[in-house]
Amino acid sequence: MTRELICIGCPMGCELTAEVEDGKVISVTGNTCGVGKKYAETEITAPVRTVTSTVMSDKGKPVPVKSAGAVPKDKIFDVMKDIKSAVVTLPVKIGDVAVTDAAGTGVDIIVTKESF
Repeated sequence: MTRELICIGCPMGCELTAEVEDGKVISVTGNTCGVGKKYAETEITAPVRTVTSTVMSDKGKPVPVKSAGAVPKDKIFDVMKDIKSAVVTLPVKIGDVAVTDAAGTGVDIIVTKESF
């Protein structure tokens, strides 16, 4: 099977062609650097995403957050449920943990803007 992808690993946006057999990437072409090959392999075998959102504070003010690392794509809705149910106590600083181990992924949700 052949999969066509556009690499988002750098600003080049290379058009990738990946040959896949039995769920395994056999070859990747079209990439101008190693990032494209790695991106195609990950996107096909175990896609991940960075999640960005807001968490409510104890004062009713939304606080911007993001995942500290990439989470499996199939866990995004579960991560969002954890984010939606979380409440942070103001003040918070950039990097403070708003949700620990979101949806059992091992990835924390961290604050991205200082809020008082």
